[in-house]
Amino acid sequence: MPASTSSSHLVLIPSYNPGPKVYDTVRAALAQWNPVWVVVDGSTDGSAEKLQAMAAAEPSLRVIVLPENQGKGAAVLAGATLAAEAGFTHMLTMDSDGQHPTDLIPTFMAASLADPGCMVLGKPVFAADAPRLRVNGRKVSNGWANLETLWMGIGDSLYGFRVYPIVPLCRMMRGQKWMRRFDFDPEAVVRLCWLGVRPRNIDAPVRYFRADEGGVSHFNYLRDNTLLTWMHTRLFIGFVLRLPLLLWRRFSG
Repeated sequence: MPASTSSSHLVLIPSYNPGPKVYDTVRAALAQWNPVWVVVDGSTDGSAEKLQAMAAAEPSLRVIVLPENQGKGAAVLAGATLAAEAGFTHMLTMDSDGQHPTDLIPTFMAASLADPGCMVLGKPVFAADAPRLRVNGRKVSNGWANLETLWMGIGDSLYGFRVYPIVPLCRMMRGQKWMRRFDFDPEAVVRLCWLGVRPRNIDAPVRYFRADEGGVSHFNYLRDNTLLTWMHTRLFIGFVLRLPLLLWRRFSG
């Protein structure tokens, strides 16, 4: 079946030193959806040149190269800004390392097209061999995110396979200086909920590849959990300040 082509929805893949899995990921995404954009976030592994060569032979692929590593959130914002300028209204973000299910791209896009005012969030389904530290550790962030939104329905705050409406995302990100790195995914869903963007959750498998399978992880337990702690501190303060509005919205339906 040929890939679906859209003038409103695109796939956006932020990428930083992803390893060889990125090429399979991009090909698999192109088999499901057009267009696909890759934002190379200052990679130093030669992947930018190889992706640009792929784009030269594939009109549905665009590669945007940032000169320096700025973080996932910054890469997404750069891509979203260009997407908005090109007339796109929504984007599905996914990781470049093969962890996310490209075969579900049409399902997520269809959910967004049916309800364009919502954000479609992947709710991860973990395999039995998924790292327990990663699986259990995210429960803390999920608990805080649901408290900070008065349980609007965030199934998972950290899973980056999701469809965003571009305009509110860009407006929200430009309004503050945070959420440019690993803190992007959870802070984005909380702040979009504050803006009234409703979450819709769809189960999606996630796979963690071992190093011998070509897996690459830039997760640093101490650094990234410190970043998340500071993020939820900021968000909780924002939650308290917005509590009357959130309560009114929650109980007025």
